[in-house]
Amino acid sequence: MGEDYIPIIADGNDADLASVPMPDALPILPLRNTVLFPGVVMPISVGRKKSLELIREAYADNRLIGTIAQKEGKIENPTKEDMYQIGTMAEILKILEMPDGSTSVVIQGKKRFRVLDMFQDDPYFRALVVPSQEELPDNHSREFDAVISTLKELASKIVAGGVGGPSEAQFALKNIENNTFLINFLCNNSNITSEERQQLLELDSVRSRGGKLITYLVKEVQVIELKQDIQDKVKTDMDQQQREYILHQQMKTIQDELGGNPLEQEIEEFRERSEKKQWSDEVAELFQKELDKLQRLNPAAGEYSIQSGYVEMLLDLPWNEYSEDNFNMDHAEEVLDSDHYGLEKVKDRILEHLAVLKLKGDMKSPILCLYGPPGVGKTSLGKSIAKSLGREYVRMSLGGLHDESEIRGHRRTYIGAMPGRIIQSVKKAGSSNPVFILDEIDKISSDFHGDPASALLEVLDPEQNSTFHDNYLDIDYDLSKVMFIATANSLSTLHPALRDRMELIDVSGYLVEEKIEIVKRHLLSRQIENHGLKAEDLFLSDEVIEVIIDSYTRESGVRLLDKMIAKLCRRVAKKVAFGKEYNPHIQKEDIKEYLGTPVYTKELYEGNDYAGVVTGLAWTAVGGEILYIETSVNKGNGKLTLTGNLGDVMKESAMIALQYLRSHSESLDLDPQIFDKWNVHVHVPEGAIPKDGPSAGITMATALASSFTQRKVKKNIAMTGEITLRGKVLPVGGIKEKILAAKRSGVKEIILSEDNRKDIEDIKELYIQGLKFHYVKNISDVLSIALLKSKVDNAITIK
Repeated sequence: MGEDYIPIIADGNDADLASVPMPDALPILPLRNTVLFPGVVMPISVGRKKSLELIREAYADNRLIGTIAQKEGKIENPTKEDMYQIGTMAEILKILEMPDGSTSVVIQGKKRFRVLDMFQDDPYFRALVVPSQEELPDNHSREFDAVISTLKELASKIVAGGVGGPSEAQFALKNIENNTFLINFLCNNSNITSEERQQLLELDSVRSRGGKLITYLVKEVQVIELKQDIQDKVKTDMDQQQREYILHQQMKTIQDELGGNPLEQEIEEFRERSEKKQWSDEVAELFQKELDKLQRLNPAAGEYSIQSGYVEMLLDLPWNEYSEDNFNMDHAEEVLDSDHYGLEKVKDRILEHLAVLKLKGDMKSPILCLYGPPGVGKTSLGKSIAKSLGREYVRMSLGGLHDESEIRGHRRTYIGAMPGRIIQSVKKAGSSNPVFILDEIDKISSDFHGDPASALLEVLDPEQNSTFHDNYLDIDYDLSKVMFIATANSLSTLHPALRDRMELIDVSGYLVEEKIEIVKRHLLSRQIENHGLKAEDLFLSDEVIEVIIDSYTRESGVRLLDKMIAKLCRRVAKKVAFGKEYNPHIQKEDIKEYLGTPVYTKELYEGNDYAGVVTGLAWTAVGGEILYIETSVNKGNGKLTLTGNLGDVMKESAMIALQYLRSHSESLDLDPQIFDKWNVHVHVPEGAIPKDGPSAGITMATALASSFTQRKVKKNIAMTGEITLRGKVLPVGGIKEKILAAKRSGVKEIILSEDNRKDIEDIKELYIQGLKFHYVKNISDVLSIALLKSKVDNAITIK
C-alpha cells in the first residue's frame, strides 16, 4: 500500500495558480514513484495510516497539503532525510472510497515550495515552507514558441505510438492553451523516472524545464520507433516462419508417404545409440544438449554437418568401455618368447609391468619407453604386449609432428576442426584400455603451431591423464586405463620433461648368434610365405645366414636383414616360376649369385704391422663398429694435426692424450723435448663419415704412445674408454654393441674401464665366449697391456 501513481487526469489550464496563497506551514504527504507539478490534477492511492489521517484532517480544514517525492519509492516509513527539499503545494479535490477497501484522493498541484524545516513527524509530517517562484517566459519569445511546438509534436508521436498516456491524452493536448501548464502536464505524465521528474520540478525557469523535457521525450520517441521497427521485423519473420512451417509440413507429409524423414531418422538413431552408452551423467547431459542443438538446426545450414559430426564423435568414443584383460602370466611370457628372440632384460621388465597391473588393477605405474637403434623390435614388442593381454592395439607415429593440435585437437570454432590423434586412436581402438604405441617420440619437433612434446606431458603423466582435455571434445576423457608405450631411437633429442615421466628401457642390438636364431624362427618362414614359396623350396644353414649378416648388413636390428632374406626369396621365386633347376640348400658360394656383390667387407681385424695403429670400438645409431686410429710423426715443431671428420669431443680426446704423454714421458722412456721437435698427425679412416663421441680417449693415447715409442700394439686387441688429464680411464656407454662389433671382427681381447665391468656381466656368457677382457683404471695400465715391449723392425729413431 502507498501513494502510488494512478493514470493521469488532465484538468485543463483554468486555474490561476498565482492567486492561491501559501501558508507558512503545511502537512507533508510523501509520494513514492511520482512527482506532482503545479496545475496538474491526478489521483493517488493512499494506504499508510499516517497519510490517511493527514488527508482527512486537511480535507476538513483548508484542503491544502504539501507533496514531496521520496528519494527511494520502496521505503515504507520514510524520514525527512528520505525526502527531497522541493515539493508542490496541492489542493484536495475529492476523497474516494474504492470498492476494494482502499482510499484514493484526487489532488491538484498549485505552487512549488522549498522546505525550511521539518518540525513535526508525528502523527504525520509538518514543515515550514516558502514559495519557490517560477520564472515565466515571454509568451512572444520565438525560442519559447519553438520549445512548445517541439513538445507538442513529440507528445503527439508518443501518444500515437500507444505508450506513455491514456486514450484521452491526445484530446487533452489539443485543448491545452496555457504553455506553462502544458510543460507541467507533460512533465507529470511522461514515461520518465521519478528522479528525472524531480530534476524538472526543481528548475525555476519554465523555459529550461521545457528544454530539458525535450531531451527526455526525444529518447522516449526513439525507444517507441525502435520498438515499432522490432515489431515490424518480428511480424515479417513470423510471416516467413509460417510460410516455411507450411512448406515443411507439406514436405513431411510427402516424406511420410515415402517412408519417413531421413533427418528425423538420423536424430532418432543417435538417441537410440546414446541409450546403450555407459557414459557418466556429465557426458550424457552434454550429449543431450548437443543433440537438441542439432535438432534445432536447419539441415541446409553449414553448421549442421559440423554439429552432426560432433554428436557422432561422442557416440563413437568408447566411454567406460574396456576389453577384459588376460592376466595369465605364463601365456604372456610364452607370447613374448615366441615373438621375440633375445631381449631378455626387456621382456623381464615388461612381465614385471604386467604383474603389477594384475595385482594393483590400475596403470599408475610409469610409462615405458623402449629406446634403441632401428629394427630391434621396439614397436613389435608393443604388439606382443597387446596380444598377451588380449587388448586392442593402436599405434601413433610422432615422427616430424610439429602441431600441438595434432595431440589436443582443434577447437570447434575453426573450419575443418577435428579431435586430436590421441582421441581418434582411442575411437579407432573401440575400447578405453588399448595398448597405445607412441612411435618415434624422440622425433617430435616444435614451431609456431605450438609444442606437441609439452602437450604429451598430460597424456603420459599417470596423475593427470584421467582428465585429458581434448579441445574438440571440450570435455575430459579418461586415459588412465590406456597402456602407453613409447619408442625412441635416441634419448639426446627427447624432451627432458617427457623423459622424466617415462621409465627408459634400453633395447640394444642383437648379436650375430641372436640374428641367426631370429632368421630361422621368424624372418625366413615369413618371407617364404609372403613370396608364395613352400618350405622345401629354400633352406639356409647357420653358416649361410652368418655370411648374409656380415657381408650384406651393418645394423643393430634386423630390418635390413629381413630385406636381404626377402631379396633371396624373390630370386628363388623367379627360378621356381621359370621352372629352372636350382639347389634349395643355398651354399656360401651361391650367395653372390642371389644377393650380388657383398655390400660390406667384414670388419676383420686388419693386423698391426705398423706402430701407431690402434683398433677402437665405437657406437653408432645402427649398432657397434670397430674403427682404426692411425698416427704418424715427422720432424717439425710439435704441431698436432687431426683428420678424418672428427667432432669436438674426439679432438679434445686427442689433445688430452698428447698432453698426458708430455707429462708422463719418463715412464715411456721418452725425451720430453721430442714433443717440440716432431709433428704428430692423427687420422681416423673413412673421412667422409662424421665421427664423435666420448669413447676414443684411451685409443688416441695408445696410438700416440705407439708412434712415439715405435712399439707396436698387440694383435687382436681393441679398446674403448675416455681419459682425463690425470690419466684416469672413464667408463663409456654402448658396451654391448661395441662387444658385438669386436667379436664380429675377430678381436680376442678388449680393454675397458673398471667401471664397465658391470655391463659385461649383464651379457650372456654364450655371446662373449672366446673374448678376454682387461679392466683398467688408468692409462698406464692400458699402455702396459696394449704395447709390445720391443720396437718395430727398422724403426726410425725418435730421440
